[in-house]
Amino acid sequence: MALGRIVAILLGSKLRVAAVGLGLLVAVVGAGAATGILGAPSVAGIENHFGDVNETTTDVETDIAVHNPNPVGVQLGGTTVNYAVEMNGIEMATGTKAGVGVETGNSTVNVTSRLHNDRIPDWWVSHLQNSESTTLTVDADVHSSMVGQSFGAPSVERQIETDVSSSFDSTETQPIDANQPLVSDPVLYLNETEGEWGEVTEEETPIVMAFTLYNPKDYPISASAIGYDVTMNDLAVGEGSTDSAVTIPPGEARTIEATTVIDNGLLDEWWVSHLERNQVTDLEIQFYARFDLSAAGAGEIRVPLDSVTHEIETDMFGNKAEYPTGSAENASGTDDDESSEAEGDESTPTGTPDGSEADGDSTATDDGDILSGGDDETEPGSASPTSTETATPTETDTPTGTDDGGDGGILDVTL
Repeated sequence: MALGRIVAILLGSKLRVAAVGLGLLVAVVGAGAATGILGAPSVAGIENHFGDVNETTTDVETDIAVHNPNPVGVQLGGTTVNYAVEMNGIEMATGTKAGVGVETGNSTVNVTSRLHNDRIPDWWVSHLQNSESTTLTVDADVHSSMVGQSFGAPSVERQIETDVSSSFDSTETQPIDANQPLVSDPVLYLNETEGEWGEVTEEETPIVMAFTLYNPKDYPISASAIGYDVTMNDLAVGEGSTDSAVTIPPGEARTIEATTVIDNGLLDEWWVSHLERNQVTDLEIQFYARFDLSAAGAGEIRVPLDSVTHEIETDMFGNKAEYPTGSAENASGTDDDESSEAEGDESTPTGTPDGSEADGDSTATDDGDILSGGDDETEPGSASPTSTETATPTETDTPTGTDDGGDGGILDVTL
């Protein structure tokens, strides 16, 4: 009995001492924070890059450099790191990491979040409605319960520019051949093409095109329709035809209009291919037309008008050369003079408030803190062109000597 009371007294004393010590530590920390003796940790830099991508989600890897000016690690009560990635104000991914232990000096907190690919069509619409421009922002803040403060990093902002619409226009003359035994080629000339984005909606992306055709024959030629097939990295994203009947008199030019439509519901699949090719896309629109050559004894024929092509290249976080995505044979660098990516601000501030660089010697990792709109999983959240004056091709003798011809280039615009 006596021995038990002695042990209880000693144990109770140790617990009381520990409780008092903990209370004193909390009081000292609170007083230090209140008087400014203890400094609040700060975010020294943020770097993002894409990780794994599959049919439904895209991993966004974020490294947050934190500087702790205190002589002790900030662990009492825990530290919480929050961040968000937005594109044109659309929340693409959010992340959080609670209970972070930040050592003294510099350390790096790694967070992985998931961008749901079904957010890509919303971003695409905003990008086109904003004249093919995107503002990407990354915000982060850290809350330390030890010092009772929240503090954020300077917002990271990048401009992402493309110029796909420029590939819709061409003034190169292209001969159009019927490849029919009763008709001498060329039967028509495509003198000019013009195009612009139509009214983009959540469901579709229209491209309003106009083709100026010249008829070198001595009989009228009627065009009944223009069809199209649209691919992005060989993925079909649109097809169809438009009724645009027009008759082109002999020796004259007429403009025929057509609206091409991209199905936005297929753009999440395109996004996967875009990342698999290190953020490079080959957009191709293959046009064809139906012409009535009954006057020449050939009836109605389908004639290809060649294609409009464009290379779309992005570098969302400004570091894809360092963190390439996709297979090596598909990866593309960013030094191409014809890249549509405009230079933006550096995505990662460097250095710490005291002028030193974050060394990352102490790293806290997180493989699955995924939020979704603040929960536990990531939820990202026209006028038709017209032709003015049409140049008539220079007349030369055709191989058969029966029709007028002309010099013409091939319409194949690649940017």
